[in-house]
Amino acid sequence: MNKFIRRACVGLAGWSLAFSALAQGAYPSQNITIVLPFGPGSGTDIVTRLIAQKLTETLGKPVVVENRPGANGSIAAEYVSKAKPDGHTLLIGTNSTHGANPALLKEMRYDPIKGFEHVNRVAVFTSILVVNPALPVKTMRDLIAYGKTNPLTLATGNASGVVQSETLARQVGWKDLLRVPFKSNPPAMTEVIAGRVNFMFSDIAAAQAQVKAGNLRPLAVTSRTRSTLMPELPTIMESGVADYDLSGWNAMFAPAGTPREIVERLNAEVAKVVQMPDVRSRLLDLGAEPGPMKPAEFAAWVQAEVNKWSTLVREAGIKPE
Repeated sequence: MNKFIRRACVGLAGWSLAFSALAQGAYPSQNITIVLPFGPGSGTDIVTRLIAQKLTETLGKPVVVENRPGANGSIAAEYVSKAKPDGHTLLIGTNSTHGANPALLKEMRYDPIKGFEHVNRVAVFTSILVVNPALPVKTMRDLIAYGKTNPLTLATGNASGVVQSETLARQVGWKDLLRVPFKSNPPAMTEVIAGRVNFMFSDIAAAQAQVKAGNLRPLAVTSRTRSTLMPELPTIMESGVADYDLSGWNAMFAPAGTPREIVERLNAEVAKVVQMPDVRSRLLDLGAEPGPMKPAEFAAWVQAEVNKWSTLVREAGIKPE
């Protein structure tokens, strides 16, 4: 009898492993949609489309990108958090959706921690502060001085820009800063170029072409160290603002309850894609540093980011809206 039970257990274990392998091998069984919280043309959009193209090749099914901008990215995040947890609807979240929003929004319709499986971090971005060339400032120090005696208008297309600007305003003593919100960075940039708004924070990828064309004037980067793409630009810290280090990031999330084997599969595929020589080179050209992590490590990192950005929001005196 014991021998029979042992054989049965061995058989069941083998069947279980075979079933698990079959289930994992069957994924994906249909097209995969990656939902983006911002509009076309942003750095996150450019990177996501690059990743989607490569995942289409490695996963063997079309991976399509769907833009759902609005409400600091919360529309897209809520949508994916409520999607079927089968790995076919994914989110590229950012330090807006999974960092600042819990402190910026009065009503959160998704939980950035419990509402998702944390798949993998994709890349870390350096942001750049750009102004309309007609504004009478040439350097970051000029802008700081100008804002102390003149009203300034700021275009924001995401929560990062809100926190970056309010943190800067608090530290340099600007009293008269009007924030003009947009659904995403591209329309915000259009208004800065047109001169209807003075300045904004943008990822380098989205601003580069307009900087080269002379439509925007870059003043500084938000990271602790200078960007290799624009090494001539000082950091905001170099311009006299102590401990100012506010870089952005983007990452892949799946709805909570997505099977562990699918999360692990996606984690491995994303890690493989961002380390491909051509993808890594393109990311670096866009001002993004590849930054893959294992799921557990990434989940802990996101929790730390929520804590960090929430603290920054409170310190900047920003009231939830």
